Amino acid sequence: MVKINTEKCIGCGLCASICGEVFELGDDSKAKIKQQKNLPCVKEAIDNCPVDAISK
Repeated sequence: MVKINTEKCIGCGLCASICGEVFELGDDSKAKIKQQKNLPCVKEAIDNCPVDAISK
């Protein structure tokens, strides 16, 4: 299960651009989970998050 630490999230949108099926930016400009899916792009989003706000 993918989780986002909204305290750490800076709303850069990188996760949503890497893996748009799973991540999106909410009304507060923070990342949120659109849909839980175990896709390879989830790991790429985790690895590329500049503030390590995404975990599994």
